Amino acid sequence: MQYIMTVFWSVLLVSMLNYVVSSVQNVEFVFMDGIFMSIPVAILVLIIAAIIPDEPVAKAHH
Repeated sequence: MQYIMTVFWSVLLVSMLNYVVSSVQNVEFVFMDGIFMSIPVAILVLIIAAIIPDEPVAKAHH
């Protein structure tokens, strides 16, 4: 479920960004470009989530 929601939000946010940027630049909005760009973004988010530790680091007592 984590992977499905990551891909869902990636598609949603990247498509929204694609729409805004295409509107600002006055070019045609192509939905499939947002889909293609969202896959690497989702992979990058999953990699970053795997690298960051889940638990806080214990404080060292001096």
